[in-house]
Amino acid sequence: MRKRILIWVGLCVIFVFATSTVLMGTERKSESEMMGVMVTIFPLVDFVENVGKDEVEVTVMVPPGASPHTYEPTPSQLRELSKAKIYVKVGSGVEFELVWMNKLIEVNKNMLICDSSRGVQLMGKDPHIWLSPLNAKIQVENIYEALVKIDPTNKEYYAQNKENYLKKLDELDRKIGDGLSGIKNRKFMVFHPAWGYFARDYDLEQIPIEKEGKEPTARGLAKIIKQAKTNSITVVFVSPQFSTESAETIAKEIGGRVAFINPLARDYVTNMHTVLDELVQGLK
Repeated sequence: MRKRILIWVGLCVIFVFATSTVLMGTERKSESEMMGVMVTIFPLVDFVENVGKDEVEVTVMVPPGASPHTYEPTPSQLRELSKAKIYVKVGSGVEFELVWMNKLIEVNKNMLICDSSRGVQLMGKDPHIWLSPLNAKIQVENIYEALVKIDPTNKEYYAQNKENYLKKLDELDRKIGDGLSGIKNRKFMVFHPAWGYFARDYDLEQIPIEKEGKEPTARGLAKIIKQAKTNSITVVFVSPQFSTESAETIAKEIGGRVAFINPLARDYVTNMHTVLDELVQGLK
């Protein structure tokens, strides 16, 4: 009798374990079952994951702290690339893509190339399109279309996720517009000129320290300091990916400070709220 009870208990345990395993499998696919998507920069990771959610496994090329102007892919990244179904590129002239995109395609000729900039009105050679929430909405639409092309059976799932995220971007756009509406000084100084699209959308003007990838000369530095004083600028904004030396020199000369705003943060909406807060404080 005792032996039968032990057998029965053992079968129940096996049944419960097997059932829970099946249920867990329906909640989230294993990495091997998910669609592999490669992207160039971290904001695109956020865009893809918000549309694809549990159906995608996203890998970024340019890691945290690195600059898309100088980064070179590693062998392990190229191995991941060989398994990807989609590559989402910024498409607006990011230097990493200009140098490496053809070589990346050679590694995996079967992956779909999604140009997230399709439909975005470019501003000359400025590649930083994602820093405009309005541009981000266009990029999200392009990503949605790419996911559906590879995985049409989940079209409705992707569509719902996309609409939910677009609402967040609309809310972000409104909050930035409202937050900056009462600011009188519309000029802000940045080390790297990444914020042109953002400035255009919200009636601001960025004054860059670095031009065409080059630090200012002593004469150029003096001119920028004079410009900062003329425009009552007391904050110099810098990106974590670049040196702060020139910015600190200028801040010292104008009796101001250096503040960080990150153009490549992973959580796009949260980061843009942080940028808004820093700008509001800096432009007072």
